[in-house]
Amino acid sequence: MSRTALRICPLCEATCGLTLTIDGTRVTGARGDREDVFSRGFICPKGAAFPALDGDPDRLRVPLVRENGELREATWEEAFDAVAAGIRPVVERHGPHSVGVVLGNPNVHTVAGALYPPLLLGALGTRSVFTASTLDQMPKHVAGGLLYGDAGAIPVPDLDRTAHLLLIGANPLESNGSLCTAPDFPGRLRALRARGGTLTVVDPRRTRTAELADRHLAIRPGADALLLAAMAHVLLEEDLTDLAHLAPHVQGVDELRDAIRDFTPEAVAETCDIDAVTIRALARELAAAPTAAVYGRIGSCTVPHGTLASWLVDVLNILTGNLDRPGGVLFPQAATDRTPRPVGPGRGFALGRWHSRVSNHPEAKGELPISALAEEIDTVTAEGEPIRALVVVAANPVLSAPDGDRLDEALDSLDFMVGVDPYLNETSRHAHVVLPPPPPSQSPHHDFAFNALAVRNQVRYTRPAVPLEPGRMAETEILARLVLAATGGHGTDPAAVDALVIEQTLRKAVGEPHSPVHGRDPRELAAHLTGENGPERRLDMMLRLGPYGDGFGVRPDGLNLDRLLAHPHGIDLGPLRPRLPQRLKTVSGRVELLPRPIADDLPRLREALRERPDGLVLVGRRHLRSNNSWMHNVPALTGGSNRCTLHIHPEDAVRLGVRDGAPVRVKGAGGEVTVPAEVTDRIRPGVVSLPHGWGHDRPGTRLTHASTTPGVNVNQLLDGSRLDPLSGNAVLNGFPVEVTAGG
Repeated sequence: MSRTALRICPLCEATCGLTLTIDGTRVTGARGDREDVFSRGFICPKGAAFPALDGDPDRLRVPLVRENGELREATWEEAFDAVAAGIRPVVERHGPHSVGVVLGNPNVHTVAGALYPPLLLGALGTRSVFTASTLDQMPKHVAGGLLYGDAGAIPVPDLDRTAHLLLIGANPLESNGSLCTAPDFPGRLRALRARGGTLTVVDPRRTRTAELADRHLAIRPGADALLLAAMAHVLLEEDLTDLAHLAPHVQGVDELRDAIRDFTPEAVAETCDIDAVTIRALARELAAAPTAAVYGRIGSCTVPHGTLASWLVDVLNILTGNLDRPGGVLFPQAATDRTPRPVGPGRGFALGRWHSRVSNHPEAKGELPISALAEEIDTVTAEGEPIRALVVVAANPVLSAPDGDRLDEALDSLDFMVGVDPYLNETSRHAHVVLPPPPPSQSPHHDFAFNALAVRNQVRYTRPAVPLEPGRMAETEILARLVLAATGGHGTDPAAVDALVIEQTLRKAVGEPHSPVHGRDPRELAAHLTGENGPERRLDMMLRLGPYGDGFGVRPDGLNLDRLLAHPHGIDLGPLRPRLPQRLKTVSGRVELLPRPIADDLPRLREALRERPDGLVLVGRRHLRSNNSWMHNVPALTGGSNRCTLHIHPEDAVRLGVRDGAPVRVKGAGGEVTVPAEVTDRIRPGVVSLPHGWGHDRPGTRLTHASTTPGVNVNQLLDGSRLDPLSGNAVLNGFPVEVTAGG
């Protein structure tokens, strides 16, 4: 007999509510949950494919352990014995930094990925930390850290109330939004147009989002920061700024005026390939709109001036008075956020507290550039030990990071590697131990990360829709045991990890004067926590201590786990609200409009005014049915438009003798690939495009469907040397390539 169960979709940042149809223990259908307080029934092709992805026969069901060079199935006990025996000796012989940790994008889509990796990093004490953030979003974190004193302070556009939206390097009709959690982003943009609002899209491709816009500007790739700087120049030059309510909280306007004096529309026009008249019109329209929001994403982050572009996005929102304003951009408040601290100066944000061993890259937000991972493994220097052991959680950097061929070889040289992954993929095939988490239907879900980026405050939680299959281990337990095995606690009850976190958190909370539990007994508070297991008790604790929480009985109508479980479709917490100055953690206690690292990087942007690329440059692209490389193993999510082809403009195709559908050779600094051409006027002349996440042709994987249409790895065109210096983010867009007809 069929039944239904609710599940929040974990497949992209939109976090839509799903209603699953379940036959026995198998998910057979998925549709949008019409009663979900946030998504209201919206679903995209990825959510509709949830049953196929959940039941993919290639998903690993038991651990794998390497023996005599081959991976074999093993028991969980054998697997964690091997982890403890592999990592601890490396730490003891070579120190904590000789163990690297790589965290992939899917970590932020699971309860376990949110709760346990910080414990692993803290317990190991390693500085060799790499995440997917330096492939897409680190510039936003660095800009937020420098402006507001907190790398997590990322304001999001108030989509449902704005009158004017400028998107730069963003294609939410395909991505469903990024660093802006908004179910039915397409519907929200159409609603903006329907209420008389204006939508402008800046993108070198005529994307589906661009086709919806009032105005599409096909900028030259990599020139985003120049365009934004020129717009800020116009606002200041023509006295169009209006800080309004922000004025008491902002410093550095005059210094900014001097710093961007050279970036006139006329000076940047040729490099941007957007005329000065249009640039001035963009700035004036932004200033004149009753409410407005500028939103930049991956296209503006993965370029040589990614941090400057991200900073300037916020500068435009600040100069027009649209930061922290309904209809502008605001800081969301998640239910699991920490108790709001008192208004006042904070510790601020610092870059470069340590550097990578080989190329001396500065850390950002505690991370090193993932582009440097291979050299940190395979290069011996006098500056400390190379990485000898690696913990990889839900990441596939052989495909997602530059120069996968070099990383492929480097991984083979490790003393030990453990991967937490449901698949044997291009990266996990190198592991000595693979620990497979269960499919999403057998796991709980709460969006710790994305609720802090949501366009409406709300809270939702779903327990596993299907009981844990015999022989499987919950992902929360896998990661808790990994923490213990990697840090000398192998054999300890994994429940002790959650118990320790609860004890330490409550002990700290009762000592904070602004906490709702100040002065109380932490043991008495712990006794009030509910939940079926340690992770649920931790969620209950975070809800109770959070900004909407019951404060352990202080606010009877406040949030706790029991109340949340009583609302299976979620609880709406209202529209985004202004949060300044409370959100500021800078040393000055104000928005620091021209931080020193930004000012020091502006001369590099001035040099870009003289750049005139005369060859082809490449940009990436995303498909609606693809978010991560492992989705290519689901037949329902491949085919149609989701193909690995090189988009090339007809003018360039004629000039190069390229025919539609014929193979072309694409060469970059890191290597070359051969791929079918797709001649299309949806991309501007001088630019070609390849999608990310492909290249499933390496031996030793178990990706049956993906290997039948492997595509090519666009990141192999890069050698890893192109980085945004402030954030360490890889430059994945706007880099030069050579295209030749024929294979």
